[in-house]
Amino acid sequence: MKKFLSIMLASAMALTMLTGCGGSKAGEADAQTDIKVADNVKIGIAQFAPHGSLDNCVEGFKQGLAEAGYVEGENLEIDFQNAQADMANTNQIAQSMVAENVDLICAVATPMAQAAYNAAQGKIPVIYTAVTDPVAAELAKEDGSGVGNATGTSDKLAVEAQLEMIRKFQPDAKTVGILYTTSEANSVSAIEEYKSLADNYGFEIVESGISQSADIPMAAADLASKVDCISNLTDNTVVSSLPVLLDAAKNAGIPVYGSEIEQVKNGCVATEGLDYISLGKQTGAMAARVLQGEAAESIPFETISEYSLYINSEALAALGMDCPEDLKANALEAAETE
Repeated sequence: MKKFLSIMLASAMALTMLTGCGGSKAGEADAQTDIKVADNVKIGIAQFAPHGSLDNCVEGFKQGLAEAGYVEGENLEIDFQNAQADMANTNQIAQSMVAENVDLICAVATPMAQAAYNAAQGKIPVIYTAVTDPVAAELAKEDGSGVGNATGTSDKLAVEAQLEMIRKFQPDAKTVGILYTTSEANSVSAIEEYKSLADNYGFEIVESGISQSADIPMAAADLASKVDCISNLTDNTVVSSLPVLLDAAKNAGIPVYGSEIEQVKNGCVATEGLDYISLGKQTGAMAARVLQGEAAESIPFETISEYSLYINSEALAALGMDCPEDLKANALEAAETE
């Protein structure tokens, strides 16, 4: 009987350990998911430059996280830092966030995303946003899948729609100027796409590369004197000095077309562009998935597929221009979209 009871007791203990172990793992997984929403999570938001579109990305990112249950001041702590368009600052900020051992880094714009990716070395998830070409920036594979614990969203320009729009605004224009920073991978890839499509709309692309913001006044004045209009990219250095570019174009009597709504609000005449708050919200939703346990590299990068025509009627009128009749029905006044 003693032997029988010993065998039964051992069997019961083994069964308890087996089911308890299995139940414990499931319980731990559930608990971890709950904890990540209920308890404090600390993330770093690293922004490359201070301008409207990137500011909107950050605002949208916070909204996307909040919709997923991560609310700043309640269960979310955010370390926000801005590199002020200084490449040395991007590396310092990225390294400091890794040293803090934050749960996740949101990197805003291509140079910041590359710095965060290099600093994290896969140890901390990097969720990027406002990266025009993640593949060219070596943040994603050719098939769109992530690399090294990183993923995010692309603000790829609607280049063909932009060229088509410019042709409708300026039927007789021949040359489109583009000012860009030679070290920004997103700008280089955008220029190549402009060049590949320009002939389809009867345009010649005239490019002017700069290395730093101090180069912009002279380069902008020179470019404006050679072209019929300028199409501005999401180039962070140039956008940060947009008033300088707009002044050069004004002196030459030519329009500047923006690449997103904030640029049009600030004086560009029109754009076939995206809404960066929506882009940020989409990024925040992706970050929430990673915080809840998904591997960043298992989530392909995403893009905004819907673009809108935004116009600045005051800027158009100053140049004696108007929105073409066939575009007016779908045009949104940028200043009225607050």
